[in-house]
Amino acid sequence: MNTTEVRDYLLGLQHRIVSQLEQVDGNAFLSDGWTREPGGRLEGDGLSRLIERGSVFERGGVNFSHVKGRVLPPSATQHRPELAGAPFEAMGVSLVLHPHNPFVPTVHANVRMFAALPADREAVVWFGGGMDLTPYYGYERDAQHFHRVCRDAIGAERYAKYKTWCDEYFFLKHRNEPRGIGGIFFDDVTDGGFEGGFALIRAVGDAFTQAYLPIVERRQGYAYGERERDFQAYRRGRYVEFNLVFDRGTLFGLQSGGRTESILMSMPPVVTWRYDWAPEPGTPEARLYSDFLRPRDWADETPTALWL
Repeated sequence: MNTTEVRDYLLGLQHRIVSQLEQVDGNAFLSDGWTREPGGRLEGDGLSRLIERGSVFERGGVNFSHVKGRVLPPSATQHRPELAGAPFEAMGVSLVLHPHNPFVPTVHANVRMFAALPADREAVVWFGGGMDLTPYYGYERDAQHFHRVCRDAIGAERYAKYKTWCDEYFFLKHRNEPRGIGGIFFDDVTDGGFEGGFALIRAVGDAFTQAYLPIVERRQGYAYGERERDFQAYRRGRYVEFNLVFDRGTLFGLQSGGRTESILMSMPPVVTWRYDWAPEPGTPEARLYSDFLRPRDWADETPTALWL
């Protein structure tokens, strides 16, 4: 297990993604490095890269963290109860981008490595990650592009498995509603050993900008008004609900005593909630629910003229 190699890759990935996002936005991301001193609940370091009120991105963050802790938190042992109480090491890059323009979707991606370090056995290493798209106004062409890049990055067999996993994971059970149009998601991957898992997260990380930036460039010039911004803020409420109630990464960070500013940097800057609201039938807002917020085989579909 070469954690130095993983760390170097993740820092390089963060730099490459931020550099491309800065080119798209025209503004620089802030850099906020941090360190946890040895002897506490967590030790380690990280680098948060953040943009707020940019030209394209209303808020966005691309975080790197590398921490070690005394005890694995519950969110990391729900599938491995035999590792409860073990020390751990974790590192990853996680990003969320919330654009100004409601016609540009929000996106989330992360790649990560965990290692449990029990005293009475060898280290147990696993990998996780993925990327998913959360549009406010649906375009079939965008959904198909995003999913096809995901499929090409990891292969059709893995894509079929991890797409289903993503559809099931990013689902608000209390709303009976998907968060977005999915993508790929995987966690607790140990097959293929260290080298296989490391290769998988590299494939996903390296594909992110190819999956997302063409959509940004295609939609960022679309005109919008108060109606579209209001619907965007309403749908962002679903994003907040999922992250605070269900997201394993957020829960892991909070349960392990992680850096709160970095953990909650994923939250959108402007959000609204309404009581028992539903869009009017036949509107673009209603079509998001009827046509997009349901599992579809996006990678195999052909665009229709209506949604180009």
